[in-house]
Amino acid sequence: MDLGISGKRALVLASSRGLGLGIATALAKEGVNVLLVGRSGEKLAENCKAINALGKGKADWVWGDLGDDNFVEAIVQAVKDKLGGIDILVNNTGGPTPGLAQEMTADKLDTFFQSMVLRVITLTNALLPQMKEQGFGRILTVASSGVFEPIPNLALSNTLRGALVGWSKTLSSEVAGFGITSNLLLPGRIHTDRIDELDGANAKRLGKTLEDIREASVKSIPAGRLGTVDEFAAAGAFLCSVPASYITGTMLRVDGGAAKSNWG
Repeated sequence: MDLGISGKRALVLASSRGLGLGIATALAKEGVNVLLVGRSGEKLAENCKAINALGKGKADWVWGDLGDDNFVEAIVQAVKDKLGGIDILVNNTGGPTPGLAQEMTADKLDTFFQSMVLRVITLTNALLPQMKEQGFGRILTVASSGVFEPIPNLALSNTLRGALVGWSKTLSSEVAGFGITSNLLLPGRIHTDRIDELDGANAKRLGKTLEDIREASVKSIPAGRLGTVDEFAAAGAFLCSVPASYITGTMLRVDGGAAKSNWG
């Protein structure tokens, strides 16, 4: 299938590794010019070198920390300087620390709200005028399967990513008439460094081995395995495509059938 996005310009947040890097690479393979954002200049430079070696979409990078007050201003300027504009925005953020709902404090909520919700919304709003003017735009926000089936010991993530559900859906109806879509992509158990870290934390909390935690996890997935970053990224690239123009205001789960609910 021709996704129709060759030559388009994409900004992909938190793309030094994992799901963000996967989506950036998938878009570049479709001929999209991508701007990677993260906190490790060394990793970002390596990622861009690898993407550019594919000989399709070009890749560049900019250092950025979603926790910084000047993040939005700096990234908007980088989009102008390095991409010359934007067609696709992939809102991806790092996950918060594990923990129980009763352990959430005002300080923790505020800190992670800034980086996981506030910056996502304000950056999107800053980039929307150009999308509206050109009559094309794709806003893809990576959240979590925890927004419809809360994940134990990830109370902060369940709470804050849930806020993005209402925002993305509301935004989708406001901008659909301008040729802009707004969708959520929800990963289940996709094998990344983040999953390894969370499994390690659960093993420590429950007094089990990492292997025990992983085995139990895989048994709960009908597909019988963890998902791959490439599989997840392919779904993301499609939602950013021209053929997906009539898909907006939705949540797409990539979870190997793990969710018990038929919602989302």
